[in-house]
Amino acid sequence: MKKAFYGWWIVFSAFCTFGLAVGIPYYNIPFFYDYYAKTFGWSKPDITLGFPIAAFITFVGPFVVPRFRPRYLILAGTLMTFIAFIGFGRMNGDLTVFYFLCFIYMVGYILSGPVAHQIVISQWFRMKRGTAMGITYVGVGAFGAIGGILAKELTRIYGWQAAVQLLGAMVLLAWPIAIFILRDKPSDMGQNPDGADVPAAEVKVAPRPFSEIASKRSFWLLLIGSACSIGSIGAINQHMKFVFRDQGFTEQVKLDSMWAIASPLILISSIVGRIAVGYLADKFPKKLVMVVTYVVVAATIPVLLLVKPGQEYYLYVFAIVFGFGMGADYMLIPLMAAEQFGVNTLARAMAIILPSDTIGQFWFPYAISHLREAWGNYNSALMVIFGMAFIGAISIALLPRHEGDPKNEPALPVKDAGPAPARG
Repeated sequence: MKKAFYGWWIVFSAFCTFGLAVGIPYYNIPFFYDYYAKTFGWSKPDITLGFPIAAFITFVGPFVVPRFRPRYLILAGTLMTFIAFIGFGRMNGDLTVFYFLCFIYMVGYILSGPVAHQIVISQWFRMKRGTAMGITYVGVGAFGAIGGILAKELTRIYGWQAAVQLLGAMVLLAWPIAIFILRDKPSDMGQNPDGADVPAAEVKVAPRPFSEIASKRSFWLLLIGSACSIGSIGAINQHMKFVFRDQGFTEQVKLDSMWAIASPLILISSIVGRIAVGYLADKFPKKLVMVVTYVVVAATIPVLLLVKPGQEYYLYVFAIVFGFGMGADYMLIPLMAAEQFGVNTLARAMAIILPSDTIGQFWFPYAISHLREAWGNYNSALMVIFGMAFIGAISIALLPRHEGDPKNEPALPVKDAGPAPARG
């Protein structure tokens, strides 16, 4: 009898490991920013500089990520994230220590974050890749939303130092799933993508060299578009709590409550966005779907300025629409990269695109912190974020429909296919 397709167990596993590795830590680090400011007297630029400095380590990605199995990357990365969060909860106000811990976290993010999970899902699925990727990314939103609620409650009960350490410890729950359930590619289970009887044509395609990827116009448009959009989203995520304070929510309890509403609502809405857009990406041109979602993200940014005391209802409008677009945004990048360059080149392409996205994701918020300090409010700074997001949408709109057809590429034996060699 033919074995049942194992791919949906992979989706379940990646849903959990991705949510634990990225959803809980990344989306809830900014909750503690105002506590850093109150406890240590750090300024907004001081606080937001740590991750931009650490983001330069992401350029080791092209040399590391394609060389190891995704499961090993997830194990190593979550351990680094755990170490960083324990350190965040034990800091004594020395900015050098904070920046070093940001460096450790960034290494963990690069290893166990998007690329490792994108590779796994892209290897296991071809026809339903968008749906599978969408469900996987739901884990980020679901676990991130849970983490937002836990951050507030754990801080209320135990204080912020203990809360940040407890959130870090939760990341290690990814270990048993990665070890016992997750598998890197279908051949590990004697299967083919989508459970097909024969390997898909793209599985036999030779990975393209970095030089060829960099020669494609589509690569640079995708790199610029994704970096601009993700940089804008990162700026909103990191500054949202500060924006609330500027808008009149100065009492700490109220400020925490606004975060506890906005962040989980954004992440829950992102779940709907990921599922919906993952399905649409399997039915309609990915470029069209991607442009629409980028425009949605840009259009909702000005709404944040309307969230003021007495106008809290705008918070729900902003969080729901922004979250929908944000969820689709991250997920569409690997789908577009796989379509443009082929699944076996995905690891190499994303190992370059992810560092540039990460640079934008953390340096742009740092630049916005300086604009806020220079201008005295977030009104104009948010318009700069809006402009950056709009540039991202234009870049994606300029993408060619397709710059490479995997069927015309030289084939390799099936046993040699895949982005990650068996060693590691």
